[in-house]
Amino acid sequence: MRRPDSLSAIRRIAVASLGVAAIASAAAAHADEIEAAPVSADESAGAAPLPFGVTYQLRSDIYGQDREINVYAPSLPEWGEDLFKRPLPVVILIDGGADQDFFHIAGLSQLTLVNAERQPAIIVGIRTYNRRREIVPAAVDPRYASGEFDGWGGAEQFRRHIVEEVMPFIEARHDVGRAVLMGESLAGLFVVDTFLKAPATFDDYVAVSPSLWWDDRRLSKDAARLLRGGDHRGRRLYLTMADEGGAMRLGLDELVAALGTDAPNVEVKFVDRSASDTHASIYHHAARDALRWMFAIPAETYGETPWYLTVDGDPPIPE
Repeated sequence: MRRPDSLSAIRRIAVASLGVAAIASAAAAHADEIEAAPVSADESAGAAPLPFGVTYQLRSDIYGQDREINVYAPSLPEWGEDLFKRPLPVVILIDGGADQDFFHIAGLSQLTLVNAERQPAIIVGIRTYNRRREIVPAAVDPRYASGEFDGWGGAEQFRRHIVEEVMPFIEARHDVGRAVLMGESLAGLFVVDTFLKAPATFDDYVAVSPSLWWDDRRLSKDAARLLRGGDHRGRRLYLTMADEGGAMRLGLDELVAALGTDAPNVEVKFVDRSASDTHASIYHHAARDALRWMFAIPAETYGETPWYLTVDGDPPIPE
């Protein structure tokens, strides 16, 4: 997805509710139960922020500054108490700032409180401030260590930030189950880098259109060696790519091949979206697909076909 190289300074707040303009899914699901409210001549009458999570300014000793962390923790409805399992999984979302990918991924967790298609998850959005410097692994090829790439390569430091600062902060406030690392593009590269080099950091991994061109496809070239040398048992990895092609697709093909021969204990799902998506369009529905694969709830059967699903079905005669 398109993002600036560096982000403007975030406003400094300790803890505040995040507002969204509209959450349409719940309203649409119950549209037949709701009467339209009259339109007021004063559109601001009764206006109030709509809470959707909490944003923290978490002090980081690793970075020597406050860092934005956004959290959506679902409040389970009464009807879901026996359906939704605790502890809830937690999704660690890279590029999870309020103006990055937090809201649309958190919305996927809210969606399942309406349609019960999968287990809801706690979404922890970690903002990146200079994603190229922060989440890209250090280069081995000298061509990627200077010039326009000068300063890139802080993935190890960012991983320490997650493990030593973010996760303890979240675990002190929430009971969490399986931990999922999710990211797209350069954040997807960070996901693959973490899966290959530090697999025990998370239980599950979701990499959407990972930028495997980086460092002359270093990660995919080293994948077989890293898989043989690490303990990846019990991990799940979801991979998908759009129509990027070129070195990105070659890197992904090399990674998938290595997973097929050198990671027999890893559950892998690869979805080829090259015929239907671009780098800009792939993320949201791919993330939903990944979460459904990992945490699906079997759909209820309709049983005997009700009259209203039968062509020319007759409503029952009132008694």
